[in-house]
Amino acid sequence: MNDSIESSQQWLLLIHQAPPKPDYLRVKLRRRLQRLGAVPVKRSVYALPASDHAREDFEWLAREIAADGGEAALAEATFLDADTDQRLVAACRAAASTAYGEISSIGRAGAADLERLTRRLHEVVAQDRFSADGRADAEAALDALATRLSQPETAMELPDKPLGRIWVTRAMVYVDRIASAWLIRRFIDPDSRFRFVAPKQYRPEPGELRFDMYDGEFTHDGDSCTFETLCRHFALADPALKAISEIVHDIDCKDDKFARAETPGVQLVLDGIVQACKTDEDRLARGGALFDDLYVQLRKARP
Repeated sequence: MNDSIESSQQWLLLIHQAPPKPDYLRVKLRRRLQRLGAVPVKRSVYALPASDHAREDFEWLAREIAADGGEAALAEATFLDADTDQRLVAACRAAASTAYGEISSIGRAGAADLERLTRRLHEVVAQDRFSADGRADAEAALDALATRLSQPETAMELPDKPLGRIWVTRAMVYVDRIASAWLIRRFIDPDSRFRFVAPKQYRPEPGELRFDMYDGEFTHDGDSCTFETLCRHFALADPALKAISEIVHDIDCKDDKFARAETPGVQLVLDGIVQACKTDEDRLARGGALFDDLYVQLRKARP
């Protein structure tokens, strides 16, 4: 898709002033705007690509704001500079991509309401006017969830000491997959080989082990990310690994469960690696070096 956006892009703006108290009203408003896929133009001014559906969403939200004691106005706008359009389009894509990622993560975790997730996916697709990344991954996660829910539960045989195995994961690796691959190669299976696949086209081969994939041998378990699942299964009790698992969990699951001080910096570097490296092999190499250094520092920092 051509990223150049003409300055004739039409936008709907919600200009609002929320009441200062109680605090939960502001939190509710931020969550509603996020769920609608609205992006900030300036403080208290949010935008959506113009459509009848977006207008209805903003009209309902404006009524809610007024009912809670605030003020809200709607406007149609065309920005005269292309830079503003480009910034807002990029923000819309990022918001939709984040929403797709959350759907994928919840779907892969297994304990999810398929109907609710499907409705949420349809909402995001309807809001996604600029072809954000992540839609295919979210659809694959829900397809796999539907398949799993339609089959009886069976006990899965997990290896105690895998040696020289082929470990399979989804292509275009990011946080949990980069960290888990490092953990596998460094502490679980030093002779491991990795294969990166598109979930919809992939069919497991004998002897392969899947990680961070729906129905994989090692993946999300409840609210645990794949890195945590691997540490637990292979009894990796090193405090430095536990610290890394907390960092990876908060970046991957986006829930600030552990709120470690190192987390924002690690996420920033991983984002840079993903932007700079176009192949999964390069991402694992650069990410592995990051986690090597982080592991050394966390071991050194132990009291």
